[in-house]
Amino acid sequence: VQLQASGGGLVQPGGSLRLSCAVSGFTLEDFAIGWWREAPGKGREGVSCISRRGGSARLAESVKGRFAISRDNAQNLAYLQMNNVKPEDTAVYFCVSGGETCDEYGLGDHNYWGQGTQVTVSS
Repeated sequence: VQLQASGGGLVQPGGSLRLSCAVSGFTLEDFAIGWWREAPGKGREGVSCISRRGGSARLAESVKGRFAISRDNAQNLAYLQMNNVKPEDTAVYFCVSGGETCDEYGLGDHNYWGQGTQVTVSS
């Protein structure tokens, strides 16, 4: 099982960034897929999740109206579109999977974590 997150980098406040997650080793449509983040000095928090077939999504209050999640099961890919980013969005972002629902932002009976990609929002 492998989840490879990419697309992080340095972005100015108010800018946009799109993170990608490439999945291998399991059938993506069997699970929800989510994005978590870990900011310096803080614990990990769930940011967004999308259901197995993409029919529903969940967003944390802190990113509602700014972030959007999507997935392409045929390509084994998931995305996190980040718009109007803020300095407080600075964190390492992880794509996760293994849960059948978004109750735990993509985690569940199995907990699959990618290696993370750094996002830094700064002018």
